[in-house]
Amino acid sequence: MRMRDLEVDSEGNISINTREFPNPCIVVISKNKAKITELPPFADTTIKTHQGKVVRVKWSEGEDINF
Repeated sequence: MRMRDLEVDSEGNISINTREFPNPCIVVISKNKAKITELPPFADTTIKTHQGKVVRVKWSEGEDINF
């Protein structure tokens, strides 16, 4: 799995050290849980929800071709 769990403390706070992620990333929060993942260099990233909850994160990756 690409997404890593983030620790949520008893007050509902999360702490992220931005230096751990030199590349762009996303944080998804749903159902009192948090997950983080780096974004691939070339991709469409889709976040699907159902009844107000995140149910799927989908990547459609590609590659630029420069001739």
